[in-house]
Amino acid sequence: MNSIIRRGVAVSLTVAACAWIAGCDDSYLDQSSARSQQPISSATLADMTALDTTPSSPTLIRTYKKEAELEIWKMKSTGEYALLKTYPMCRWSGQLGPKKREGDMQVPEGFYTIAPGQMNPNSHYYLAFNVGYPNAYDRAYGRTGGNVMVHGVCSSAGCFSMTDEQVADIYAIARDSFAGGQREIQLQSYPFHMTAENMAKFRLDPNIDFWKNLKDGSDHFDVTKNEPSVLVCGKHYVFDATTKDEVSGSEPCPALKRDESVEALVAEKENKDEAKVAELAASGVKPIHLVYADGGQNPAFTGYKDVSDPDALASGPQEIVLGDRRPVPAVVKVASADANKKHAASVAPASVEAPATQAAPTTVAAASSPAGQSGGMLGGVAGGAKNVQKWLHLGGQEPAPLAVDAPASGSDQAIPGAPLPPRRDDVHLASLHTAPSPSTRPNSADAPTDAPDSAQ
Repeated sequence: MNSIIRRGVAVSLTVAACAWIAGCDDSYLDQSSARSQQPISSATLADMTALDTTPSSPTLIRTYKKEAELEIWKMKSTGEYALLKTYPMCRWSGQLGPKKREGDMQVPEGFYTIAPGQMNPNSHYYLAFNVGYPNAYDRAYGRTGGNVMVHGVCSSAGCFSMTDEQVADIYAIARDSFAGGQREIQLQSYPFHMTAENMAKFRLDPNIDFWKNLKDGSDHFDVTKNEPSVLVCGKHYVFDATTKDEVSGSEPCPALKRDESVEALVAEKENKDEAKVAELAASGVKPIHLVYADGGQNPAFTGYKDVSDPDALASGPQEIVLGDRRPVPAVVKVASADANKKHAASVAPASVEAPATQAAPTTVAAASSPAGQSGGMLGGVAGGAKNVQKWLHLGGQEPAPLAVDAPASGSDQAIPGAPLPPRRDDVHLASLHTAPSPSTRPNSADAPTDAPDSAQ
């Protein structure tokens, strides 16, 4: 009997470990398909009535990583979309920016398509649906990975993770829209709300050109309140355009036809936003880059149990102030380098205690001395985030200072000298005790799975 118990415990630990390593793996399923037939909550139905929409009307989803929010938009009787509900996101992983490769734990950004066949009523993570990564844009850049999901359990390894109660409502909304005749649901995944304020703050981030392309799609939706059509050509998104020619994501765009009245409205909004960005920059709003220990969580869930990497949420993202784009004279660079050497030799690194709860972003000036960057608010955090010190080059070793000149923008660029995000390869099996038991049945051949990224 004892040997049987020991074997059972060993299997449980193995399954738990594999579930964590493989991300949101559905190797073992909870065959509670009745979950997928739960009705939309009465509160959400009341919101639909007040909004002049119905459960069977088309749905559109928007997500924001920095704010950790998932929005459900529904088409009203007028044919325009209106915001039905904003769900605080329980967990997302990685950093701001696009997903690039298998195992990077990144939540993707871009415009994705959800079809009925991507719904998983038997998910190991309560309920789930596949968002459709990689899309034509991702493939044009040779990006790898797949099976990125919106699911429950509040545990993310590259997915949009909600609570079980939330995902039950979201799943039911999508299910009823498909039943009403909608063939595909568009999911717009953004790094943050595409406001002038955010664009000003992130104006020197290496991903800014990519984010401006996403903002173009956001602007098309905002000014029309209609789902924008999406093409990918010339390695960028093109919105609300048609063509008679074949389109290739990596080839130059063919001749395109657009609605000039819509484009005029989009251009007007873009001009206003750009003027606001310039005004904010002139008023002293600093350009920043955020580095997360491992993704984030909506403040509504502060203290809520997270089974993926709770220690990574012990502190807020590190906020790095980026330098000015203006070239620095050579004589100034030499003088600055000499001063940094003298300062580094005379000042010992300072230690900073880690905060107990998730806090506002820590600001680190890009031009600050190495001693000023040592320690950091993640130094001393317990558990999985304990190694964040070394990943962010904080504490004992002096980090390389950020380049004075701003990096070239582009979706595949990195900030020279910027802290690297941590990997979750040092988590012990003991921390995985909350994973589901092996008593659940394996995935059936015809059920879609929700395994986002197998960690490397």
